[in-house]
Amino acid sequence: MRICVYCASSDHADPAYRDAARELGRLLAEGGHSVVYGGGSRGSMGAVADGALEAGGTVIGILPKFMADLEWGHPGLTELQLVEDMRERKHRLLTGSDAVIALPGGCGTLEELFEAITLKRLGIYLKPIVLLDTMSFYQPLDAFLRQVIAARFMNPEHAHMWQLVNSPAEVLPAILDAPPWGADARDYAAVRG
Repeated sequence: MRICVYCASSDHADPAYRDAARELGRLLAEGGHSVVYGGGSRGSMGAVADGALEAGGTVIGILPKFMADLEWGHPGLTELQLVEDMRERKHRLLTGSDAVIALPGGCGTLEELFEAITLKRLGIYLKPIVLLDTMSFYQPLDAFLRQVIAARFMNPEHAHMWQLVNSPAEVLPAILDAPPWGADARDYAAVRG
């Protein structure tokens, strides 16, 4: 599988986040899966790439040109694709991916995650979305999304668009066990009465 990983570039977050990212990269590579991610060399971005590369995996980075100019790109990737802007980066990350994994991160990671969830709700992106809940990072977001459903801004079926897991070892099983999602999701994309 070609697996899209959304993750952060901060070196200042708790090292446990980078440790989990490195382990995830290793597990994906050992499972024979390629990683496509934002192309950075720092924080969880660098860690997931390093973990996969150290295990002999294929890692594709998608990096906006301005970030390459700032030398933010990872120098050891299998492939580094330079794009014009963040919008093109997000499109290329998701296009052709067989699953999305969101690691803990800031507004960029959350924006990418919400775009994937939105596209899944609309029946455009049909693949699994897994949130790696390192140190219970995504618990408040999961609770908030369930509040959104309870408030009837989304339908109950939408709670099945993502899976929450606690450890890198649970990610691949969650991808394989994700409930099927089809283009018929458009039939209940709008909130029913």
